[in-house]
Amino acid sequence: MPTASALDFVSLESERAERRAHYRYPMNLQVHYRLIGNHRAQRLGFGRTIDVSSGGVLFEAEDLVPAESVIELALSWPFRLHGSCSLQLIVRGRILRADNGKVAVRSEFHEFRTARRAAFDEAAAFAGV
Repeated sequence: MPTASALDFVSLESERAERRAHYRYPMNLQVHYRLIGNHRAQRLGFGRTIDVSSGGVLFEAEDLVPAESVIELALSWPFRLHGSCSLQLIVRGRILRADNGKVAVRSEFHEFRTARRAAFDEAAAFAGV
């Protein structure tokens, strides 16, 4: 019976990596999230990102979150606009999986906002405005 060689294993790993549509960038950023239901914020929470890609975000949440929920994330971006204005990356999407405190979100929309505008939008959405 044939046995798998190290080359077979490397080939299999390469195939798995090539299937990914988006490169994941390891980033440890503060994230605020809100679960959305009936067009309103149903629950707020905090966490830290593990990695970020153009296709989504993997983060560690402080609380349990239900899979398949609609979620909006506000990531504190590590660079400033024109060197002085704080930015947040806003990501809206759906939770693909949530286990052991790790939450995978598929991005359906993303944009950068100045931190002041993002804070205002979050307060208005939570109030139902």
